[in-house]
Amino acid sequence: MFQAPEQLATQNKTNMVAASRLTSIALEGIERMFELNLKASKSAFGYIVLQTKAIAEIKDVQELAQLKNTFEQPMMENLASYAKSVYDVAVATQSEINKLVEEQAAEFKTQTVTSLDKVLKSAPAGSEVAVAAVKSVITAVNSVYDNLSKSAKQFSEISQANVEAATTQAVHATKKKKSDFQI
Repeated sequence: MFQAPEQLATQNKTNMVAASRLTSIALEGIERMFELNLKASKSAFGYIVLQTKAIAEIKDVQELAQLKNTFEQPMMENLASYAKSVYDVAVATQSEINKLVEEQAAEFKTQTVTSLDKVLKSAPAGSEVAVAAVKSVITAVNSVYDNLSKSAKQFSEISQANVEAATTQAVHATKKKKSDFQI
């Protein structure tokens, strides 16, 4: 199948736009992770300063035990919150990339069908069966892709629910451990 130079230029432009969007999405994800890590680092530093001051003011062993309980819960909550935030950034970035891939797949499908229709018009008599077979294969591949895409989305939703449940459970376990220790 011969493509005119204009078609190749258009296709190259489309590919460059898609590559640019992909790079932009990736860089935005990296930027969000950097901001999250910077915020977490500042928070951790502040927390360490707070702990250091509190430890310096300890006068006996009982105060040390109470201090341990006081620090453990917020630390676990911050850690769980950080882990969830990292996961959220990764999911958001992946979602944007998936959207781009789906758009590109739909565009490829449209271009392929259009090209096949053009080939069919200029094809010799009797080649309709071959073109129909190729269209059938493309339809089957698209169906498989759609099913895989739906499965991946379901898996992502289940993973999101599991991460949220695990985060909540970790925080509650720390609270329970703290209350058990105080009894």
